[in-house]
Amino acid sequence: MENSPKERSEVEAKVLDKVGEVISVVKKAKHVNQVICALHSLAILLFPLDASLLSGAIDERCRELVLGAKAPSADERSKWWQVFYGGAAFSTFARVLLIDIASDWLACFPFSARQHVYDVFFVNGLATEVVQTLVPCLHQSGRDDLDVKAVHSNTERLLILCLLENNGVLQMAREFSSSSHSEDYINENLKPAVSRVAQIVASIPDKAQLRAPTSLSSHFFFKQVTIQLLSLAEERNMNLLEEGACLKSDMNGTLLFVGEIFSRVCRRGSVDVLLSEIIPRVLSHVRSLLSLNIDPLVSDVFESYTGSQFWLNMIQAMKDSYAVERISEQLLHQLATECLSDVEAYWILWLLFHRVSKHQISVRAMFADKFLLWKVFPVRCLRWILQFAVLECPPESNSLAKGHNTRNFLDTLQHLVAVWSNKEFVQSAPTEQQIYVSAAVGLSLEKMSKEELDETKDVMHSILKGVSCRLESPNKLIRKMASSVALAFSKVIDPKNPLYLDDSYTGDTIDWEFGLSTPEKGTPEQGIDKTETSTTSVLEKGFTHKGNDEIASNGKIKNKKITESKLVDPDEIIDPVTLNYESASDEDDNDDASENSDVSSDSSLQPYDLADDDTDLKRKFSQLVDVVGALRKSDDADGVENALAVAEKLVRASPDELKHVASDLVRTLVQVRCSDFAVEGEEDSAEDKRQRALVALLVTRPLESLETLNKLLYSPNVDVSQRIMILDVMTEAAQELAHTKIIKPKQARALIATTSETQAWFLPSDIGPPGSGPWKEISESRSLLNWTNRYERELPSKPGQIKRGKTRQWSLRSANKQEAQLEWSHNKFPVYAAAFMLPAMQGFDKKRQGVDLLDRDFIVLGKLIYMLGVCMKCAAMHPEASALAAPLLDMLRSREVCLHKEAYVRKAVLFAASCVLLSLHPSYVATSLVEGNVEISNGLEWVRTWALQVAESDNDRECYTMAMACLQLHAEMALQASRALDSPEATSISKNVGLPSSLSKGTIIIPQSSVKYQ
Repeated sequence: MENSPKERSEVEAKVLDKVGEVISVVKKAKHVNQVICALHSLAILLFPLDASLLSGAIDERCRELVLGAKAPSADERSKWWQVFYGGAAFSTFARVLLIDIASDWLACFPFSARQHVYDVFFVNGLATEVVQTLVPCLHQSGRDDLDVKAVHSNTERLLILCLLENNGVLQMAREFSSSSHSEDYINENLKPAVSRVAQIVASIPDKAQLRAPTSLSSHFFFKQVTIQLLSLAEERNMNLLEEGACLKSDMNGTLLFVGEIFSRVCRRGSVDVLLSEIIPRVLSHVRSLLSLNIDPLVSDVFESYTGSQFWLNMIQAMKDSYAVERISEQLLHQLATECLSDVEAYWILWLLFHRVSKHQISVRAMFADKFLLWKVFPVRCLRWILQFAVLECPPESNSLAKGHNTRNFLDTLQHLVAVWSNKEFVQSAPTEQQIYVSAAVGLSLEKMSKEELDETKDVMHSILKGVSCRLESPNKLIRKMASSVALAFSKVIDPKNPLYLDDSYTGDTIDWEFGLSTPEKGTPEQGIDKTETSTTSVLEKGFTHKGNDEIASNGKIKNKKITESKLVDPDEIIDPVTLNYESASDEDDNDDASENSDVSSDSSLQPYDLADDDTDLKRKFSQLVDVVGALRKSDDADGVENALAVAEKLVRASPDELKHVASDLVRTLVQVRCSDFAVEGEEDSAEDKRQRALVALLVTRPLESLETLNKLLYSPNVDVSQRIMILDVMTEAAQELAHTKIIKPKQARALIATTSETQAWFLPSDIGPPGSGPWKEISESRSLLNWTNRYERELPSKPGQIKRGKTRQWSLRSANKQEAQLEWSHNKFPVYAAAFMLPAMQGFDKKRQGVDLLDRDFIVLGKLIYMLGVCMKCAAMHPEASALAAPLLDMLRSREVCLHKEAYVRKAVLFAASCVLLSLHPSYVATSLVEGNVEISNGLEWVRTWALQVAESDNDRECYTMAMACLQLHAEMALQASRALDSPEATSISKNVGLPSSLSKGTIIIPQSSVKYQ
């Protein structure tokens, strides 16, 4: 019953007078019973109270006042309640309740009195006004006469009591529903009020004190709020929408409040809490409708069902586009973890997003553009997105189905293909995103017909462009995407003649996950191996596992194993003729190695054919000149094959003619075409023999071979596959030279020392007692980084010295026999490092006929940089590494290299930079700083800053991992260099040497530290 303005003003005056009277009594009270009686005198005018519940909690005099109080009628009490909470009376009186009484008297209240004359003003009040009064008191500032802790704890108790235990949030939603129908509460005032109250409710977990109850934590609080609001979905008879409200902006106040609360929950990072309650309820609702077995199940069934109204309008009530995107994205990810069919997933998306996507362009664009091109979901989510937003019809038997409206489908497909075929997208997009977009293109092509293809303009051209662009990639996974899309596209053109670019495809189904599961958000990336593996192994693996596929003439790349260390005796006499028989019988020896060769066995008596064997008829090569001649006869396939089979062993025999024919043999081996003469299926075997022969040439005659290879590297007469083979061969040869051990008898030492000492400068002196053994290098595997080389040797026992606790082995052989003592020479590579690196670095950035390393031939550039990095690692801790570090860093610092658009090149640069950090001796870095070597200091500082930049901004995950490993190496190098600077030797040098002014530019910064060594 509505009150007239005059009657309302009279009631307001009475309410304000009564509130002022009660406040005055509370201010003057000397005993808690006086406060209880004063509160009761006002509460009985607003709420239906039973006075007998207070009789046992107060003294005799106050009990008579309480029992004698006259209660108004229900109609009069309702008028007082509306005026009290609708005007200024409640906010004024609530301040006294929450501050003065809570601080001074509430602790003395009996439980029944607190419940019936104190809490009742908040529990039975207008929830929207109560929450706006309670929340500001959470940050009440202190006064001298105020117990702030009591005020805060009481406010938190009331919030839990009102909002959680008594479903205050649900009560607010209903209050806004009634407000939207009130004449004096027009729509213009409703929306700001809803937004303000929702903001206050969502801020409660943030404003609660550190030691607040667990119920006010964000997870628990938002969970309870969500449960209360979702209970509205079960109130089927509730008029959630006004007539035609879905087509207007004046939505019902309840849904406005629900949308505001959910939006702010998403904004505060608790969308997972929200969805954990939404998904089970909406999934149960969808399954209940699907169980009706209505065939066909059309959208009208869902839309006309009473229980669907809340779900149809819930997302539409969320006006925050960011919140809608967050809840949509997380919904898809969480649905992917549920055991549900494609049909169930489609109807969930339709129920929640159909109405809002129909009326809001931003939501349609979110599904059809952002979720298809710029986000990454599991492939099953991609199917749901395509079915809902592109095909616009329910699936059939958990497979994609196409609706009647194909215009949206064709427009979306053209947009997808245009982005997918863009070369910049192939170069810059992360691999996960390329997998996702390729799957979107492929799944769309599977639903396309030949007639629809004819209607489109640029789909065929874009598909061909994207496939050809990806087939040139060194990444096998990228090439597999191209072949998969090409296969799907060929089925559109001619279903009976599919185009297979990859032999791995079997059956009619294409794996659009490409053998990989799409990584979920939060998946830990593959970090740096912190166990006994070197940091450079992570860097090397990051570069090589996607790019070291051997490129044959068809453009493919194949991984090669590093040649194992060989033990070579230079005095061994080898008959070149026997090498032919050894090479011809290698395969048989390997196959039959486990068989018993005892001639007395029965198997040895088996008859055998005396006819000429093919091996006996092969031409025997005993001279390298004959091998060169045979390789040049391209029309004699058998001769070329036989020459390749024996070439490596003839070269490793080091005949006298080798130095004269090395250059010709290198050139001939590079130019021979293994695919032209090899039997089909054995091309890899012939290619492997050729490369092993080239490695042998580089190891035995490095200078002559390198001179020829460096000329061929940039020659216009070789193709990309030959350039990559040259770089691979140089890489393997450098590693073999670094690990080759030469064994020879120890010569008797001259009695008179000579000045022409052949021992390397970095080895310890041989001065020692007679009988001392040779120095041997110790390799330490326990440490990640070995900044120094350690050597040890055996010393003879002192006269009269007795060794205890050791086992001695006795023999007739003399311990002093010189023939039994061996010398080991380790790492022959450093002397050839400059010949390997400098010619290859010259002119790499020049564009010549058939050579464009910075753009088209980026694979060759990546291989070149990788080879240079391996060379630096092979020369680590040697003077040659210090001399070659500066020019290599200059090459890496060029913008065309370090900022290359291909991730393959950037990974190679990271690997090479890390190898430089490993190769430089800390004492050399310290000396460079002391002596003002700006090239080294600036180069090392560039490595640090550039690696930080890559780690922060590079889209490629492997580049990020390698950059972090590079930063770790730089930090350890800086630490070792700082220790070298603090050593006594460096201190004495710095005192004797005048430091140049340029020294201030040389800095070493240890990451995660404020210390700079200058």
